[in-house]
Amino acid sequence: MIKDFEGRVALVTGASRGIGYQIAKQLGERGAHVIALARTVGGLEDLDDEIRSAGGETTLVPLDLTDFDALDRLGAAIYERWKKLDIFVANAGMLGVLSPIGHISPKDFEKVTAVNVVANWRLIRSLDPLLRQSDAGRALFLSSVHASTCTPFWGLQSISKASVEAMARTWANESLKTNMKINLADPGPTRTGLRAKAMPGELATNLPTPDYVAADLLPLLMPDVLETGRLYDRVSGEWIQP
Repeated sequence: MIKDFEGRVALVTGASRGIGYQIAKQLGERGAHVIALARTVGGLEDLDDEIRSAGGETTLVPLDLTDFDALDRLGAAIYERWKKLDIFVANAGMLGVLSPIGHISPKDFEKVTAVNVVANWRLIRSLDPLLRQSDAGRALFLSSVHASTCTPFWGLQSISKASVEAMARTWANESLKTNMKINLADPGPTRTGLRAKAMPGELATNLPTPDYVAADLLPLLMPDVLETGRLYDRVSGEWIQP
């Protein structure tokens, strides 16, 4: 395995399953020290076993993204140990209910926006100084086609992902004079538990697996990436200009 992320420190959210698990695993196998954040301890431990068996290193952070005070402390803890952060992958997300806008309960709306939007904003606040200390800070936010299509009944995804896109692009524009590159990626339909929940009648064997998708997204985290404030469409393999 080529160690092209040797010496890089990478934080991946939602790292206990799906695309986040595979991105974290592949980063670790290729030399990065992976800070893996997720709620599911068992999934994090499995990830740790896989990365360590490949000679890599991890730091496990079992944490609910709605523990905002803990997200604030996370940046300080990373600084104390490494003084910097090279890679931030904002993968964690919540589907919520598929429902007409007017039928969404305030509790469901607030829960999805807390995980998909507010937590990412808190992470930006916590991690921005660390990414600025890197010689090539890279941030990648996973988005969805629903951010732009505004598909009926997918309002929670559309609203929250559109907010994430606006937030990431604003941060990118504010960081043009730094070494940071901040982008978004739409991974497209993927064989994950979240997809199965949203599309229960879909034939999952027709979809790419998370490891395949993660391999396509990993190059977006390399120091030689020059794009910033843009969206990468994995299915077409093209950058989309906002």
